[in-house]
Amino acid sequence: MRITIGSTNPVKCNASRAVLASLYPDAVFDCVDVPSGVASQPWGDVETRAGALNRARAALEQSQADLAVGMEAGVQDTEVGLLTCAWCVLVGRDGRIGVGGNACIMLPPAVVDKVRQGDELGTAIDNLVNEHNTKWGTGAIGILTHNLETRQSAYESILRLALAPFRSPAWYPISERC
Repeated sequence: MRITIGSTNPVKCNASRAVLASLYPDAVFDCVDVPSGVASQPWGDVETRAGALNRARAALEQSQADLAVGMEAGVQDTEVGLLTCAWCVLVGRDGRIGVGGNACIMLPPAVVDKVRQGDELGTAIDNLVNEHNTKWGTGAIGILTHNLETRQSAYESILRLALAPFRSPAWYPISERC
């Protein structure tokens, strides 16, 4: 089995390998740079989920994979403030699709202000902790929870949720929307 991840971000690649290698021990993994087709800072679940779907579709089209993984993180306005969100979409060569999300955490006011002024979440977190490229590491989730949860563990969780149609195929007909 060949699995292609629609990103070269090591967190997304490592999360995909961590979950899928145990299910598909002979799988070959590729990480490819594909566009999300959404804003660099997606707002809301709909745009963020669309980015994940776009990445999965593009990864499948660009490869000979049997399965493609798309992951996208964003932010969302809620009644309690600005939260993170994250979505994973799996697309099989056979047309099967799986969707899983959401890794939400409330963002601190200093980060919210920067994001609302146009910074990407990763940049705002980098500035908060005076580090560089935290989204390629523990991410906002890891920093804000002191690694009780990390960006990778959150992605692993939503990927496991997206696997439902692949683990229980009898209950999920193959979608023609892929």
